[in-house]
Amino acid sequence: MERRLHTRHRARTTVYISIPGGCRKLCRAINLSATGVFIETDNLGLRKGQQVVLSFAINLGSITKLHRRTAVVAHVSRGGTGLMMETYNTARAL
Repeated sequence: MERRLHTRHRARTTVYISIPGGCRKLCRAINLSATGVFIETDNLGLRKGQQVVLSFAINLGSITKLHRRTAVVAHVSRGGTGLMMETYNTARAL
């Protein structure tokens, strides 16, 4: 049974993931929704519940917006990491 509130969409973007007090790594987003993202990751040592910062570009045709979101690790698997992003009432561009 599907528990997601928002539809996932295939993503074709790269995401920088920053671990507080740690490293910053460039990863590839596999799918994206209004509140979550699944990214391909190597073993970054992430654990469920850990907070990270995501930075990514959204292409809106003639405009590309850069976004930064705080996210929490929802799950880690062999294929990557599922992250639940903080929600905002309005999009905040950098």
